[in-house]
Amino acid sequence: MSSKIIFYEDRNFQGRSYECDTDCPDMHPHFSRCNSIKVESGCWVLYEKPNYTGYQYVLTRGEYPDYQRWMGYNDTIRSCRTFSYTSEGPYRIRIYERPNFQGQMMEFSEDCESVQDHFRSRDIYSCNVMDGYWTLYEHPNYHGRQYFMRPGEYRKFSDWGATCATTGSFRRITEF
Repeated sequence: MSSKIIFYEDRNFQGRSYECDTDCPDMHPHFSRCNSIKVESGCWVLYEKPNYTGYQYVLTRGEYPDYQRWMGYNDTIRSCRTFSYTSEGPYRIRIYERPNFQGQMMEFSEDCESVQDHFRSRDIYSCNVMDGYWTLYEHPNYHGRQYFMRPGEYRKFSDWGATCATTGSFRRITEF
């Protein structure tokens, strides 16, 4: 399955564009700013900084006429990665109230729009993504900073790129 994304310097798919079909650790040579995007196929994680660092944005197939549509904080995209997964599932994630998989644990197989409503706290200090790909969000209702979570163990929140344990919501990535 191939992936394809088109970046545009201006809003509403105007200005200089750059078409990409593979991971790119440094996009600065291709464009100076990014104000709109078309994801024609595949799923993508965009990063604010080169070498897959900084704020993350998880985009699935669709059109994003301005950076607020993908919950961007600004018009800066400097690297991107594509990924694929069979969307039939399964999906399983375990979240923990302390680092190194300690303390209270809950397992989820569905989206969670409010961590505090289900987990007694908004802080997730470690997690184990057992199946599927997930996006963690800084705020409830899938808002704020995003963190792309592939299957694996995350012993502390910095392992997934967060600067603090506060997590408001998370959901499965089901569109591929």
